[in-house]
Amino acid sequence: MDGFPILSVMLGVPLVAALVCLFVGANGARWTALVATLANLALGVVLWLNYDVGGAQWQFQESQNLFAGFKYALGIDGIALMLIVLSVFLMPICILASWESIQKRVGEYMAAFLFMELLMIGVFAAQDLFLFYIFFEAGLIPMYLIIGIWGGDNRIYASYKFFLYTLFGSVLMLIAMLWMANQSGTTDIPTLMQYDFPVGAQTWLWLAFFASFAVKMPMWPVHTWLPDAHVQAPTAGSVILAGVLLKMGGYGFIRFSLPMFPEASAQFVWLILGLSMAAVIITSLIALVQHDMKKLIAYSSVAHMAIVTAGLFAFNQQGLEGAMVMMLSHGLVSGALFLCVGVIYDRLHTREIDRYGGLSINMPRYAIFFLLFTMASIGLPGTSGFVAEFLSLMGIYEVSSVATFVLTTGIILGAGYMLYLYRRVAFGEQKNADAAAMPDLNMREYIMLTPIAAAVLWMGVYPESFLAPMRQDIAALDARLARAEPAGDAKIEAGPPREKAANYIEYAGDHGEGHESEGEQ
Repeated sequence: MDGFPILSVMLGVPLVAALVCLFVGANGARWTALVATLANLALGVVLWLNYDVGGAQWQFQESQNLFAGFKYALGIDGIALMLIVLSVFLMPICILASWESIQKRVGEYMAAFLFMELLMIGVFAAQDLFLFYIFFEAGLIPMYLIIGIWGGDNRIYASYKFFLYTLFGSVLMLIAMLWMANQSGTTDIPTLMQYDFPVGAQTWLWLAFFASFAVKMPMWPVHTWLPDAHVQAPTAGSVILAGVLLKMGGYGFIRFSLPMFPEASAQFVWLILGLSMAAVIITSLIALVQHDMKKLIAYSSVAHMAIVTAGLFAFNQQGLEGAMVMMLSHGLVSGALFLCVGVIYDRLHTREIDRYGGLSINMPRYAIFFLLFTMASIGLPGTSGFVAEFLSLMGIYEVSSVATFVLTTGIILGAGYMLYLYRRVAFGEQKNADAAAMPDLNMREYIMLTPIAAAVLWMGVYPESFLAPMRQDIAALDARLARAEPAGDAKIEAGPPREKAANYIEYAGDHGEGHESEGEQ
């Protein structure tokens, strides 16, 4: 792999395919998009297999000066690697999900998804501050078009709300980036992650980035665009929105807020924990009374992402690892749940929960997949959700037992609304003849759901394969945060001493692993 620009190739494949889709017929566009996304998936697997877990933090780097100090600079660490793999894994499934349901302007639709793939990979691979911003903001455009053109009856309102919410916060982030580049004299993200900004300025910089990332997550109370966007978006749009786009907010916290502004991050731990606790309880209660399946899953996404934000700001190894696994798990599980909704929506053209019931009788294979993803969503041991929630809560407990109790309560509420949804859809009396006559999964739908089911079980049974590439980078971030501890009620009072982070990295470097030695345990 030495000298081969694999990241640039992964950006180039969907770009070329998107242009081709604009000039071929509907079937040609479908096959072009599928082949291109499968090719990028293969490149993603190659990227993962060739990533040196014990090697340098930044790998597969490319850099080219363009103009006026602006650089085309790409590179990944283990955290970016796993999010890129998640993106390229979901994209072929999204194309398959749209194979029959999208019948108008197919070429433009497939091109929009391919551009979306390019921009998602770019966000996670960018190593220049302004290149990141371009990819981050440009991702709004194809999703805005996907919702606004191919969405539901109220798609215009939902697309404008999505665009304006996410754009407003990012304007403040751009202003902060300009100040940072002027202050530090560089736009190189790895350099900025080690740069010590003045503590007084960190507060304002942190708030500027927070305005963007909080909306993108989305955090309560700036989450109201998400249910509308999910309800109006086509099935594949909801899958990629929940599966990858929401993760850009969490990635932003990991890449910018925490390493670049550690003192400010510690100062605002109480704010993050408070908003996370409110989000988990409030959105879970709202989800309990929903009649629309998509809206219920959308509110559950807000609750799950709240555990991510709490884990990220736990300022310890377990919390950071748990937050990353939660992002990966949520990307798979929420995407699968939206696919399950799409499967029956394509047959009956309604998302009203009461229109279904007893589907396990006439759609038993569908009911099995739906049950697996429901159990993963509520954290059943053996699924990815359990690993994510357990690690996150372990980390959060070291910061605040009160926050842990509230977040655990939210998880219990999550079990309530997800099991309630499953019971009403899959069990009970078949009151509607049209729902009772729906056929079970076809081959295309099997191909969509089976890989996600396998990945959910793989992550639940052997999470180390997903944690290993990220562990050394998370340990480096933890060491960067070791100089700043949360203050006030969120001060760390339990758990091992902070010096463990530095020892952890030294051990990881010597052994190529992230496990502590016996003396440190």
